[in-house]
Amino acid sequence: MLSIPSSPPTSNITRRKALVVGATDMIGGFLVNELLASPLYNEIHVLPRRSLGHPNAKLRETIAEFDHLENATPTVDDVFCCLGTAVNQAASHAAFRRVAHDYVEAVARCARDHSSQRFLMVSSIGADATSENFYLRVKGKAESSVTACDYPELHIFRPSLLLGARPENRPAERLGRFFMRLTGPLLLFGLRQYRAVPAKRVAQAMANAAVTSTPGRHVHLFDDIVRLAGQ
Repeated sequence: MLSIPSSPPTSNITRRKALVVGATDMIGGFLVNELLASPLYNEIHVLPRRSLGHPNAKLRETIAEFDHLENATPTVDDVFCCLGTAVNQAASHAAFRRVAHDYVEAVARCARDHSSQRFLMVSSIGADATSENFYLRVKGKAESSVTACDYPELHIFRPSLLLGARPENRPAERLGRFFMRLTGPLLLFGLRQYRAVPAKRVAQAMANAAVTSTPGRHVHLFDDIVRLAGQ
């Protein structure tokens, strides 16, 4: 369990550079705002396929194709990876695997080659490289691939269903969020990890976890996410 230190005086902060991958996704959008507001960072890099239209002196945009990340990945201290999609939103299982695993691994490897020290990624509750469920298996393999990059500090966030408005329409997920709001309080003890969590809270948790500077591999479930978000 990580504890969040009190914020040091701004004058004593060693400024960092961060990269947010998946900045146009639900968590990524909140996360960019969190990092832009943080005195810990003086540069926030994003790799969108189209401009975010976000005027801020700290924001650095590089329009990039994820199939060619070698020349697009900047040198940063911290990498926040929010890449993801739903299986039924991808054109095929291969397309889903390319986004949820291949691109995640490519970002992790490229950034580590550029000496990045921290990698913070969004995965999923139940992620397991040996799972019979395709979605959870791909998520688990992505975790394994990033772990193999040997970051000094790795944070894996495994939320359940995310609450918030997505840029794309997911009817089944919207219905799931409705029922999770009703049944969430009934999920107690070991089942708490399956409670839905607002995407903004995950973003806050990721930003706060980076502040702790705690070496090693950390896996964050519902209670960790809520605590790190400051709730």
